Amino acid sequence: MNYNPLAASIALLIAIQPSVFAQDKPEADKPLHKFLSVDDKSKLSLAYTLLDICEEAAAKDVDRYNARPTVLARQMAIWATAVYDAWAAYDEKAVGTRLGATLRRPKKEQTLANKQKAIAYASHHALMFVYPESKEYLEGEMKKLGFDPSIISKDPKKPEGVGQLAAAAVIEYRRHDGSNQFGDEAGTVGAKPYSDYTFYAPVNTPDKINDPDHWQPITFTKPDGTKVTPGFLTPHWYRVKPFALENSAQFRPGPPPLLTKDAETLKKEADQVLEYNAKLTNEQKAVVEFMRDGPRSTGQSGHWLRFAQDVSRRDKQSLDKDVQLYFGVANAAFDAFISCWETKRVYDSSRPWTLIHHFYKGQKITGWAGPEGGTKEMNGEEWHPYSPEVFITPPFPGYTSGHATVSGACAKIIELFTGSDKYGFAERRKHCELTEKNGGEMMTLDLPTWSGTAEMAAQSRAMGGYHIPIDNNVGLKVGRELATWSWPKYQEYFAGTAKVRN
Repeated sequence: MNYNPLAASIALLIAIQPSVFAQDKPEADKPLHKFLSVDDKSKLSLAYTLLDICEEAAAKDVDRYNARPTVLARQMAIWATAVYDAWAAYDEKAVGTRLGATLRRPKKEQTLANKQKAIAYASHHALMFVYPESKEYLEGEMKKLGFDPSIISKDPKKPEGVGQLAAAAVIEYRRHDGSNQFGDEAGTVGAKPYSDYTFYAPVNTPDKINDPDHWQPITFTKPDGTKVTPGFLTPHWYRVKPFALENSAQFRPGPPPLLTKDAETLKKEADQVLEYNAKLTNEQKAVVEFMRDGPRSTGQSGHWLRFAQDVSRRDKQSLDKDVQLYFGVANAAFDAFISCWETKRVYDSSRPWTLIHHFYKGQKITGWAGPEGGTKEMNGEEWHPYSPEVFITPPFPGYTSGHATVSGACAKIIELFTGSDKYGFAERRKHCELTEKNGGEMMTLDLPTWSGTAEMAAQSRAMGGYHIPIDNNVGLKVGRELATWSWPKYQEYFAGTAKVRN
């Protein structure tokens, strides 16, 4: 797939501008997006509850290891695929991704109770594989649901056996899928899980811009005052085996503008970020913080699975529909990250942090003043994105944006699954509570459509100062194209015509 990035950037920037902001006040009775678990689950499916457990286990993983969006997406895709494969055994047509129709149970056994037990055990074993440190939490949640986590079964005639067999097949397929989960790939230094084994090395250092066309590591300051300089997070992710894609380079776009080839365009891109930063409205700050995926942050994959749960509640979906939707969204996010990281690795492009410091070194500019709020005049090399010192900018190259790519893909999957672009929810939040000392006034962000919500996510990254616009606009386009191409493959699984992938 070849795109003209500049043309895509201009077209999409024009297209998304009006929909990003809540120009009209949402109706008072519009349902609110839920970042966290809802209290009353009496009318929700077990799949919804199991996703809540997955989300909390993912949040605990972030607490332990910080945000690793690529890793989180893979973890959630493994969970969703194991749950789907177990459920498929009790559906009349659907086939599993690893064992096909071999686990199919007779029609008389295709009951809600059997589906629930099968997916509960598939969920538990998948989550134990990706989140072993959360063993106590996961076992406790199983017990709360009335299931014994100590039961081990490989009996395909029992739902607990079906669930564990389905999970085991997915786990075995993913054990050495290129992610380096166990730190045992050839080339790994120190046997650290998910670490690089492809010998990536940055061109720039935190203190010196050797080439502004390339990514630069940034030093963060922790709350206790200590400094840390993260490297490129999972630079090997282009080697991870995708779910539906043919290969990680399938949707690679053309190159971004470079200082050496198109300095004028690149500076215009940086200037757009600088303008946002100097004139951020309260509403724009609320958008930036909303799309950072908090408060129990589980990355873009976790956030879009929360959006999928909004569909579950809105449409009063059955367990069958919930399983299918979560399966599609989780794997679309997983593939989108693989595609996006292949692009990041190939182009190794810089972010606004580097570009603005380079273009405006020694010059006076106006920018965000920091946690106290407001703006101030500063030297160009002092410019700072709208973000706290503990996480200034995500530690990996800019082009293309992971937020935009994943949002484009997941929003499109939800639209295709539901048959409509209508979302119809809103987000309520204090506009700067994650970044400034004063949490600010309460804002309402209107979310009328899935496409508009994805566009909001994309543009938020330029408004926050983490990406130049082209990173987001091309990423959004790639994500949508990726999902549209992949959707028939999900339908084949649901219809029972899919073949098991090697």
